Amino acid sequence: MSLVDELKSAVTPRAALLVVGVFALQLLFITSYVGALHHPEPRDVPFGVVAPQRVSAQLVGQLDQLPGAPLDPRPVADAATARNQILNRDIDGALIVDPTGRTDTLLVASGGGTVLSSALETILTRVEATQQRTVRTVDVAPASSEDFDGLSAFYLVVGWCVGGYICAAILAISAGSRPANRERAIIRLGVLAVYSVLGGLGGAVIVGPILGALPGSVAALWGLGTLVVFAVGAATLALQSVFGIVGIGLAILLIVVAGNPSAGGAFPLPMLPPFWNAIGPALPPGAGTWAARSIAYFKGNDMTSSMLVLSAWAVVGVVVTLVMSSLKRGPEAEPIADEVDTASGARTH
Repeated sequence: MSLVDELKSAVTPRAALLVVGVFALQLLFITSYVGALHHPEPRDVPFGVVAPQRVSAQLVGQLDQLPGAPLDPRPVADAATARNQILNRDIDGALIVDPTGRTDTLLVASGGGTVLSSALETILTRVEATQQRTVRTVDVAPASSEDFDGLSAFYLVVGWCVGGYICAAILAISAGSRPANRERAIIRLGVLAVYSVLGGLGGAVIVGPILGALPGSVAALWGLGTLVVFAVGAATLALQSVFGIVGIGLAILLIVVAGNPSAGGAFPLPMLPPFWNAIGPALPPGAGTWAARSIAYFKGNDMTSSMLVLSAWAVVGVVVTLVMSSLKRGPEAEPIADEVDTASGARTH
């Protein structure tokens, strides 16, 4: 057999296409991570201004005209309202002007990302200096001392996502990408549900009681983790049922390549470029990271949209998986494990 014939035998056209797909995935991975994270800077950060009426409009206008548009300022009635809006995650910071002195107060929430709170402090210190004023910073939702740079919530969610798509991939690889019938699809989804409950609990216990990395309710984190794992796993099962083994690559593309750098983990959403800022909240890593930080540092506020996003991924994943399992398998469909074993046994005998 010639070298060319040996090569054709060793590397099938399907394998060659999969290698090309992996190569493209590799390049997309580099592009996404470097594109999102190589030059973080605040853009249109929701920011409150508490000041006397005669000063407020002028200051809001000044902050709105800063080079690069780092802030999206708006007047706020009083300091208490500003605090509540930060804790409700409506704004990321606020400046409280003291009309009787020359030192103003900057409210931040490092629990939402220490990089962002530090950036706000730098910006406002510079602005205040131009007016011969100083600023003192008050952290109304401080990150835990065991949560370096506020990254624990992000890594927790990344771990949950990894568990979700690997579990789904193993279920598919072991018995065919598409379930042979609806009963088998239900079994796969049931196994995934049990895995999700255990994975959610394990992650919540590790970051809470064991490591003390995140404050907040262990039960709430457990529930969130269960939903994150199941949503990612169900979506992966759905992609595999439609596209076969290629579905695993598509799941990695959505969750790892697009989802992780846009999740607001290493840098909060207002510091990401517009594309990643836009897609992050709609993908499981972003929705999960936002919700985990809300549980840990913001009394569970502003989680509705994130929970709806995760629920949508879970529901669509379940529906697509069940629908695809109900369709009649074509003669050239990818064989399931029992069929492969039977065929192998027939050849042996």
